[in-house]
Amino acid sequence: MGGDSRYKLLETAIKRHQSRSDALIEVLHAAQEIFGYLDTDLLVHISKSLKLPLSKVYGVATFYHFFSVSPRGAHTCVICMGTACYTKGARKLAAAAEKVSGLKVGETASDGSLSLMTARCIGACGIAPAIVLDGKVVGGQSEEMVTEQLKGWIEDGF
Repeated sequence: MGGDSRYKLLETAIKRHQSRSDALIEVLHAAQEIFGYLDTDLLVHISKSLKLPLSKVYGVATFYHFFSVSPRGAHTCVICMGTACYTKGARKLAAAAEKVSGLKVGETASDGSLSLMTARCIGACGIAPAIVLDGKVVGGQSEEMVTEQLKGWIEDGF
């Protein structure tokens, strides 16, 4: 932490929310934007700054799919596993993504090019099965569509 100027930016965000514990999600968003992901040291810092138990901070950081506790790849593919998406074939989408990418769900390629993840629910039930590609929600997905998107990234050298 010492000379890392990113912590000064985070402290500004925390002060903007008056160090209120009910601003946890906003502070986590700010921290992830500043640092790229939420590592353990950063979660401990936020826990102390907001006077919250580390278990609560970690629980929130790992519950929501838009937070990451490890570095993400240059490209991200998040497959929704909520009830609507799951019943409409999300498990098959995940299997197709694993096959074409060579990754298992939850992994990031060793070269940092791609992260393959799942989420409990992304709130896009009406367009199930849905995925999030580099932050953009895309619905009505099929195994072929996911495969083509990931192949496109792979062929472009990510």
